[in-house]
Amino acid sequence: MGAYAPAPVCPQEMVAQITETVLKPVVQGMKAEGRPYVGCLYAGLMLSSKGPKVLEFNCRFGDPETQVVLPMMSSDLFDLLHACALHKLSDMPAPTFNDGFAVTVVMASGGYPGSFVKGHEITGVDKANAREGVTVFVAGAAQKDGAMVTSGGRVVAVTA
Repeated sequence: MGAYAPAPVCPQEMVAQITETVLKPVVQGMKAEGRPYVGCLYAGLMLSSKGPKVLEFNCRFGDPETQVVLPMMSSDLFDLLHACALHKLSDMPAPTFNDGFAVTVVMASGGYPGSFVKGHEITGVDKANAREGVTVFVAGAAQKDGAMVTSGGRVVAVTA
C-alpha cells in the first residue's frame, strides 16, 4: 500500500477538468445544503475513458495520498489552514510545490485490514527520519516498556 506524486496519468488539463466537474460542484453542493466545507478535501478518483469517477472523499491527513504530497509542499500549510479557519482562503496565493517526485510506502501489521497483530517492536524510525528527504509517519503505534510497538493496522508510512 502506498502512493506516488505527481501522478503522470493526471496532467494539468485533467486537474482543471476534475476541479470544474467534481470538486467545485461538491463544495458548492455542501454550501447550498447549509453545510459549507472549510478545510482540505481529498477526492479519490478512478480515471476512465468516460472521464474521472469518484470513489471517495476524505479529509484526513493520515492516508498515503496526503503523506506523499505534504512533504513536497513549499507553501506554509499552517498559513493555508489558518486562512481556511478565518474564511479568508481566497486572500491566499495558490499553494506551491517543489519540483521532483515522491513515493510513500506503508508498513502494515500482519493481517491488516482484517484482524492484525499488536505488540511487535518497531525499530529504525529515528534512523530513517534522520535521512535527508525522508519523512516517517507513525500512526498505529504505542509505547510499551520504553519501546515503540504496533497497536494498529497501518503502522508506519515512509515518504521519500
